[in-house]
Amino acid sequence: MSDGNGIGLRRLQHLVLWVADVERSVRFYCEVLGFEVQRRRPGAVFLRIPGTDDDHHLGLFEQAGVAEPDERVARLYHAAWEVGDLRDLARARERLAAAGALVGSSDHGASLSLYAKDPDGLELEVFWTVPDGTPIGTRPLDLEGELARRGLTPY
Repeated sequence: MSDGNGIGLRRLQHLVLWVADVERSVRFYCEVLGFEVQRRRPGAVFLRIPGTDDDHHLGLFEQAGVAEPDERVARLYHAAWEVGDLRDLARARERLAAAGALVGSSDHGASLSLYAKDPDGLELEVFWTVPDGTPIGTRPLDLEGELARRGLTPY
């Protein structure tokens, strides 16, 4: 129910992207980020986060001739996907780096974030929410230090 000022929004349920090669994007989102194929139709694939009840979280629609993103025009900057454990973030960093997709990382105090680009050059964020974290702006991420501070190993 709305608080009187809004329209009752609860969460972002799914995101749909135009991609140049749907199968290339399916491989990236499934093999690197761990999504699973929920269903297919010609030129489109619907993916979801395993273990959830949602129908889908990501729709990929193939569009012939889609151009690389142009940083000079208004567009979606990135979509962010939350992981449940700091070790998941370490695994995500390894997979994104191995895929040549990792483009940056940040410590925001309230969250620790990795940034990557998918095969079409669209940016995405994978982040972990720091329990009782406080926003601090943006500083470099020391993931090994964060793991060590919590007595965790990456794997």
